[in-house]
Amino acid sequence: MSASLPNDVGARAVAEARLWLGTPYRHQGSLRGVGCDCLGLLRGVWRGLYGAEPEALPPYTATWAESAPVGRDPLAEAAVRHLVRLTGPPASHEPEAGDVLLFAFRRHLPARHCAIATGDGTMIHAHDRAEVAEVALTPWWRRHLAGAFRLPPPP
Repeated sequence: MSASLPNDVGARAVAEARLWLGTPYRHQGSLRGVGCDCLGLLRGVWRGLYGAEPEALPPYTATWAESAPVGRDPLAEAAVRHLVRLTGPPASHEPEAGDVLLFAFRRHLPARHCAIATGDGTMIHAHDRAEVAEVALTPWWRRHLAGAFRLPPPP
């Protein structure tokens, strides 16, 4: 990977994520064109930008967030370990290109979905029973935004 300025990481992440458009949904998958889930998409974009993934991923079920220990948010905890947390309430954040967005579908549950913002009011994500797509970051998605993170500068 060539050296680049930190501010172009977002544009590179969006370009990498767009290569995954049309990839079928596959739980725990992370192979472009073969299959991925939302986390697999993020892992694939990470590999495209940085090389090896930062940590091994344990197996997880489709309902893993509902069975997380009370007070734990495994997806957000991993994001804090490897990404740059954006300050302020998530709902007030205007996502920039390459931002990693976490979503919780119920306030009392941990985040269980992630996407990559494109910076123009859309996001790229893998959703159950659908292929990777670029979709509008609608008010419904914004209401469920549980966290926003920025990718770190390349090494």
